[in-house]
Amino acid sequence: MSQGDGNGGSIRDKLVAIKQAWAQSGRLLTGKADPDHANRLPPGQRLVTNWPVLDLGVKPDIARADWRLTVDGAVANPITWDWATFMAQPQVEDVSDIHCVTQWSRFDNRWQGVATSQLLSVVQPLPQANVVVLHGADGYTTNVTLARFAGDDCLIAHAHDGVPLSRDHGGPVRAIIPRWYFWKSAKWLTRIEVLAVDKPGFWELRGYHNDGDPWTEQRYN
Repeated sequence: MSQGDGNGGSIRDKLVAIKQAWAQSGRLLTGKADPDHANRLPPGQRLVTNWPVLDLGVKPDIARADWRLTVDGAVANPITWDWATFMAQPQVEDVSDIHCVTQWSRFDNRWQGVATSQLLSVVQPLPQANVVVLHGADGYTTNVTLARFAGDDCLIAHAHDGVPLSRDHGGPVRAIIPRWYFWKSAKWLTRIEVLAVDKPGFWELRGYHNDGDPWTEQRYN
């Protein structure tokens, strides 16, 4: 598994510093919340037809043969799936919009993968389970409530618009949690940690909102 270029650390540090400064200054906030979703495009967003690439300066290169997904923590049946086991699960397709905190939105993305509800039916979260923390192979983490993770439009995706997810966009597998800012949809997904108590992730610890609702502009704390 390659972690990317040798200067990835310095690139990562610069990107993090820039985005932390955005959080401190409240960059992109319009103050025009749309809690009723009257408009398909959330406040402060611009519609794009391309798919911008954002990451922390590190793009793990994971062969399908080497990829594993572990689900552990507050579950009755911890698992580690290899690619064959993942693809043997019931496959679903879902179309959804995505909204990035950096101000772009992209409509009608067609995802293929395994529904989060299917995953949860296998691992059986314990009664005290309340939150999941998604872990990427680049060291990235993000938190989301278990109820939101179990949403009927959420999945663990391996393809977008009929094409396998590229390395740039988090392949071989990424999370898709489309009703929230896209930093919640972790790329290069390798672990899902189910917890009783919330544990903020990478951006949440650096000034970004713990929930991330685009229509109420929950970009930052």
